[in-house]
Amino acid sequence: MSHSVRIIKRMIDVVTSTIGLAVALPFLPLIAAAIYLESPGMIFVRQLRAGELYAVEKTPTGRGTRPRFREFRMLKFRSMKPDAEKLTGPVLATEDDPRVTRVGAFLRRTHLDEVPQFWNVLVGDMSLVGPRPERPDLAEQLAQAIPYFEERMRDVKPGITGLAQVHLGYTGKPRPDSVMAKIEHELTNPFKLEGAEDALADHMRIKLLYDLAYTAATDDLRTFLPVEIGIILKTPIVMLRAMGT
Repeated sequence: MSHSVRIIKRMIDVVTSTIGLAVALPFLPLIAAAIYLESPGMIFVRQLRAGELYAVEKTPTGRGTRPRFREFRMLKFRSMKPDAEKLTGPVLATEDDPRVTRVGAFLRRTHLDEVPQFWNVLVGDMSLVGPRPERPDLAEQLAQAIPYFEERMRDVKPGITGLAQVHLGYTGKPRPDSVMAKIEHELTNPFKLEGAEDALADHMRIKLLYDLAYTAATDDLRTFLPVEIGIILKTPIVMLRAMGT
């Protein structure tokens, strides 16, 4: 990321996160009440997430490498049942995940569960726009399974919204009406293995393509600004469409 892009991006983050917190403030009690009434328990969750990639080092055996990310605690409205990961541990959420409550499903679909992350943006843990942060252990596993997966976070902070978020579904699956959906069969399940269709790993590979494209756009201010502004303007439209489904 160029120096000029880093300065402009931080200015955008401070202004938008301040406005976002101010606008969301009156609605926070309503969302909190809806969460608690359906499933009593904590309203917010603080999850450890992988931020910027700062190093790639050899494993203790010396036979491979492992990425190192700057870790932080990400704020979210709780969208799952209390103690949802008590038995499973941290796992990637899937569509129609039985752990997700009805209120939580709406919050995820509309991305309202991510509103508290404006605070993460304001304090500098995250950016408004960037790749979605994964759990540190899952990020390492995905980096081992998907070539260059860790590069999506090189010199870039994770974001609330992003190029992948406005074009893909919650897990990374292309939206049915998107251009990517028309060529999805050419990018996934390359060996045409029976039973491997619609695999989550393939969705993550598609998400990676968008994340790498965004990362490349941050190298120059002339390419960064139209991409950044386009994502910011498109995000409310994606949220409004989700509210109508």
